[in-house]
Amino acid sequence: MTEHPTHRARELRLAEVFVELADTLEGDFDVGVFLERVADRCVELLDVTAAGLLLADGRGELRTSAGCGGAGELLVRQREEGPCLDCYRGCDVVTAPDLARCDDRWPRFAPLARDRGFHATYAVPLRRRAEVIGALNLFRGAPGDPPGGDVALARAFADAAAIGILQERARQRQESLAAQLQAALDSRVVLEQAKGMLAERWGVGVDEAFTALRWYARAHRVRLAELALGVVDGTVDSDALRGSGS
Repeated sequence: MTEHPTHRARELRLAEVFVELADTLEGDFDVGVFLERVADRCVELLDVTAAGLLLADGRGELRTSAGCGGAGELLVRQREEGPCLDCYRGCDVVTAPDLARCDDRWPRFAPLARDRGFHATYAVPLRRRAEVIGALNLFRGAPGDPPGGDVALARAFADAAAIGILQERARQRQESLAAQLQAALDSRVVLEQAKGMLAERWGVGVDEAFTALRWYARAHRVRLAELALGVVDGTVDSDALRGSGS
């Protein structure tokens, strides 16, 4: 049986898109742009008219991150109710094939969605293993369940988004830790220089010089690293430190 050319073209496009979404390691990676791309590709390749993504902040509250096709206002309204909030809290897909029947379920969200021209919706968790960091929301212009395979494909888009975000967060944490480590090493080097300079200047041991530095820093409520830097660059009068802590 010959494969329908439209199906083949869609498969090829899907392969291109997932390669595109996997490329999250470039130096100028921008989470906002990445999530907008995910939303755009969902509208392009799924039977939906709008899409959006919500991410959880540090307090576990959902915040709008990206949307297309008119989903923006509906995403903002989901801090208190809606498919994304239910999806995030329940860690599973939430479907609403007919929003006309959801007024009891979502009394504010459902009428607003219908007013904006959407009559069905579903949400998929942004998940990486057991960690759920948000939700992907898809909107349809007519009532009905998503076509066969669309929910699974939406899950794949959501997984790709979650991986991209978590990779970026891990990279930022690594950079922050590396910067902190380098700062600590630099401070240690400067402290050793200051101790050596004072020991030589005063004709004492480095332990005595360090005791003077530490006492002065505590007495004057300055950071030891800043005081040591002042000794090294000459902005701190070393005579003022002489005898400190004795």
